Amino acid sequence: MAEKSGAKEVAGKEVEAVQPSVAVEIYDQVYQLRGSDPAYVRGLAAIVDTKMRAVAARSTTVDSLRVAVLAALNLADELSMAREKLQTNVDPRAAELSSLLDAVLLDERAAG
Repeated sequence: MAEKSGAKEVAGKEVEAVQPSVAVEIYDQVYQLRGSDPAYVRGLAAIVDTKMRAVAARSTTVDSLRVAVLAALNLADELSMAREKLQTNVDPRAAELSSLLDAVLLDERAAG
């Protein structure tokens, strides 16, 4: 059996490897999740649980679905802001490095 990027080859056919299952608790509910790194999955579940509890503490709703949706919106907002910050910081630096690379390549062409 040869392994390729998380998949196994069995009888000449590529079969996706089964990821280990990990039990996590989110907002007092247990979920069986799969992932290549159980510690990472537990960490993500902890983030979701923490966000749901924070939303529930600020809200008067007891509906866990509503709490989950509000928590998801909060996490999506955090992700969006992080992406925007990354773009703001990376784009100017990338443009600067691209210009420097172009200048070096032009110099090499002129010299060679």
